[in-house]
Amino acid sequence: MVFTNLRDDIAAVMARDPAAKSRLEVLLCYPGIHARIFHRWANALWRRRWWTLARFVSHVGRMATGIEIHPGATLGRRLFVDHGMGVVIGETAEVGDDVTLYQGVTLGGTSLEKGKRHPTLGNGVIVGAGAKVLGPLMIGDGARIGSNAVVLNDVPACASVVGIPARAVKSKNPPVPDAFAAYANTPGEVADPVARALSELRDEVSRLRSRVAELECASDDHRRASEAAMRMERVEP
Repeated sequence: MVFTNLRDDIAAVMARDPAAKSRLEVLLCYPGIHARIFHRWANALWRRRWWTLARFVSHVGRMATGIEIHPGATLGRRLFVDHGMGVVIGETAEVGDDVTLYQGVTLGGTSLEKGKRHPTLGNGVIVGAGAKVLGPLMIGDGARIGSNAVVLNDVPACASVVGIPARAVKSKNPPVPDAFAAYANTPGEVADPVARALSELRDEVSRLRSRVAELECASDDHRRASEAAMRMERVEP
C-alpha cells in the first residue's frame, strides 16, 4: 500500500509538472513527495494516539522540506505540493484526491475551538501560490483558488475565485472538464472582480449612450415633422 501510494504521488507530479524529467528525479528532488512520506509516518502515529512522537516526526519533516503538515490532517491520494516552501496544512484540514497546492498556501483555522476549524478541499482543487483558505470552509470539487487570494467563504464546485477577500470570477471560455490549470490560472478569465465590474459598467454606459442618441434622433425627426406641418398649415388658403 505504501509503495502504491508513492507511485501514485510520483505519477501525479509527472502529469502536472513539465519540469519533471524522470521518476527518479521526482523521488529524490521534490520536497512535496518527501513531505507526503513524513506525513504518512506522522499520521500513522497520530491515529495510534502517540501525539508527541507524531508531532516530532512532523517537525522533522517541516525542517527537511519547508512544508508544515499537521499529523492530524487528512490528505487524499495524488496530492501534488509544487515547490512547497511555506505551505501550512492545519490539524483538521481535509484534502481530497488529485489536489494541487503551490508554495505559500495556508489551510488555516480561525477559531480556538477544539473541533473542526480548518478547510475541506474537494477532489481536483487547485490552490495558487500564497493563497490562504481560512476556517472550516468547503471548497467544492474542481474549484480554483487564485494566487494570493484570501478565501473566507465556501467555494462552489468548479468555481474560480481571486482577490482579498476572494470573489468568483467569470471565464470567457467554457470550462474543460478535468483540465489542469497551473497556479489556478485559466486563459480567458477576467481575473479581477473590480475590473470586471468596471468593464460591465463601461458596457452599460455605452448602451445607454446609444439609446439616448437614438431617442434624440427620433425627437429631432418628430420636431422637424411638426414644424413642417405647421408651415403647411400657414400657407394653405
